[in-house]
Amino acid sequence: MQVMAQEPKNVLFIGNSYTDVNNLPQLVQRVAESAGARITYQSSTPGGCTFAQHCTNESMRLIQQGGWDVVVLQEQSQLPSFPQGQVERECLPYAAQLVDSIYAHNPDGEAMFYMTWGRRDGDQQNAVYFPVLGTYEGMDSMLYERYMYMARENDASVCPVGRVWRYIRGDRPDLELYDRDGSHPSLAGSYAAACAFYTMIFRDSPDRITFSADLDADNARYIRDVVRSVVYDTLSFWLRQPADTTQADTTHTDTTQTDTTQIDTTQVGIRNLAKTTFSVYPNPATTHVLVSVSELECEAVLTDLKGRRLRSYRLHEGENSISVEELPAGVYILTMRTDGSLSTLRIVKQ
Repeated sequence: MQVMAQEPKNVLFIGNSYTDVNNLPQLVQRVAESAGARITYQSSTPGGCTFAQHCTNESMRLIQQGGWDVVVLQEQSQLPSFPQGQVERECLPYAAQLVDSIYAHNPDGEAMFYMTWGRRDGDQQNAVYFPVLGTYEGMDSMLYERYMYMARENDASVCPVGRVWRYIRGDRPDLELYDRDGSHPSLAGSYAAACAFYTMIFRDSPDRITFSADLDADNARYIRDVVRSVVYDTLSFWLRQPADTTQADTTHTDTTQTDTTQIDTTQVGIRNLAKTTFSVYPNPATTHVLVSVSELECEAVLTDLKGRRLRSYRLHEGENSISVEELPAGVYILTMRTDGSLSTLRIVKQ
């Protein structure tokens, strides 16, 4: 396959063991080289390090050194999924401080959040205090919400590694993304992250990548295909964009750990949608569902569990009838978007 030359990129990776395990920065470098691109990098990845700690350690000196094209920011693996008040105290101010410093000292650079993934079986230790963390789906959904919020609020991009993992977990559960601890990445998990970072950093298709990181060639090709679908095919959704952007997300969905029929977004998400609530009934349904929206109207997209877009709607305040009669029996996700924010409902078709 003929490759095209890319402008070299100087990348700083700031994170902890999720970035350090399997030497993710080096994997990104080797992935890029195989696609005809070049990355030079440095990293600051003390184990368990938080954004707050990075604001006072070697990471801040490296940021202020300047000359970075991209600075990758990975928070401690659990913290962004915690209750809203705790995230607002212990995470968001320091994310903003890091990004402010990135742009102050690297005016042509880009801040890029590293969206991580839910633990294989959820965060059981903390689920006692915050039940949504009790499953992989619940924890992963909270991480998605918080990383997307941090990216939008700080004029940053986000590399959606967690979304790549979520697709693979649903489509190929035999492909092990986790190390034995059910938290850190296996080589396959880090390779998925490396391919996603190549795609985001160079805005280029992972189809150019030929490096397989000692993985089975078919599995490596499959991972690259998923990255193309989840990241490259909707690239503009993950890139820096104004906080009021209302671009539709046609691929990515977010689910909680239960089949709840009503969600108050002020309780499960970091954003306040004017205390808007959404509800759906009957659920399960056979022919149609009524989706009730309070206080505003919004865009909505119906997808299956693999993220494939099926239909789109404009929902108005009050009750909205949605036909499910022609859909096969199964679980579907209705994602509502307004003012750059997301809320989701699960719809069960009998």
